Amino acid sequence: MPIDLYYISLSPPCRSVMMTAYMAGVDINLKMLNLMNRDQLKPEFLKINPQHNVPTIVDEDGFCLNESHAICMYLINRYGGQKAQHLYPEDAKQRAVIDQLLNFDSSVLFANTRDLFIPVVMHGAKQLDPAALKNFHDGIGFVDIRLADSAYAAGQHLTIADIALVASISSIDAVDSRILDKYSHIQKWFKRCQKEIAHYDELNGNGAKLYGQFVKNALEKIDVQESLYTGKFDV
Repeated sequence: MPIDLYYISLSPPCRSVMMTAYMAGVDINLKMLNLMNRDQLKPEFLKINPQHNVPTIVDEDGFCLNESHAICMYLINRYGGQKAQHLYPEDAKQRAVIDQLLNFDSSVLFANTRDLFIPVVMHGAKQLDPAALKNFHDGIGFVDIRLADSAYAAGQHLTIADIALVASISSIDAVDSRILDKYSHIQKWFKRCQKEIAHYDELNGNGAKLYGQFVKNALEKIDVQESLYTGKFDV
């Protein structure tokens, strides 16, 4: 039986689980939630996940798990086998690097992007917070530095670290591709990953476009600082 995945396509974390599952050969049953209708707060979902966030999975034995990176690791560990071993190698040092990057994605790259755009998108802020904007570009810059000497984020082949970062970077790119203009290493890596991740548009690209349009609709209503696109700030 397939694993149930509760998700929304706009969400980078949800899309990272979808990409990982496909690359690992794991059969999933997609169950989209309508957050505007507060599906996540309905009793039947709260029973599965009291934290009421997505992505959330329910395995065939009833095991429930939320948080995207934990889900990706679980899918590889339980179902990946030899086919998906390269996505999350058993070597302790390789895993440590991948785990570091997954934590970076959730606590820095994804978090900085959320902190920059959510006040405008959801709370009616009239401009992008300058400190959040600086942090946003700092986070992207760290990814670019890491990719300067490596074809992939955690080494010389694709791993779940790349998949998680791709979900975040593709969402930023969909808001406005100019944001990534100064990050040449990211651009090369992003194109490489798009070619390597099977069914990329279906699993991630289309959802990223929805995310981008959602944010752009809000940005069109405010005077956006040029530094969003240039990444240049006064010292």
